[in-house]
Amino acid sequence: MGTLRYVKGFVLEPLLGILVVPAIILMFFREIHYAWLYEYPFGVVATTVGLLLTVFGLVLLTVTTYLFAKIGNGSAAPWDPPTNLVVHGIYRYVRNPMVLGVLFTVLGEVVLFGSFPLLLLFLFLFVGNHILFVKQEEPELQQRFGDNYTRYMNNVPRWFPRRTSWEPESED
Repeated sequence: MGTLRYVKGFVLEPLLGILVVPAIILMFFREIHYAWLYEYPFGVVATTVGLLLTVFGLVLLTVTTYLFAKIGNGSAAPWDPPTNLVVHGIYRYVRNPMVLGVLFTVLGEVVLFGSFPLLLLFLFLFVGNHILFVKQEEPELQQRFGDNYTRYMNNVPRWFPRRTSWEPESED
């Protein structure tokens, strides 16, 4: 049951945003301009950048999912939130690296497929998550984790990483 719990939390949330929804958009709009078909050298550059963004996003998703499971004892799924505040690894640089993983992956798809509708999806995901975090998630986390989250929130930026790792006064 333990592993299945984390797999469901990873599959049902982030993978919908990085695979299923983009695939539906690409099929519906039929607007695909593969980067590698563009004239040299633009095609090589666009393909390389798109692949790097996508791989970076997937690595962020994998690392953050692992940290949520290992340290947070939960997942990204709303029905299985972490029971411990995760202030380790990449979370010491930026508060929302899991969403950044989704955003980097979708941005990589935008570059790879040259799709304006996917760019709109990227913007929708960013703005929607920003509003969700400000209005709902951050107040809930402050209520659940109290002063520990408030200190974390005051020291670690929401979207743009710190240059150095934030070291909390005590391990929580």
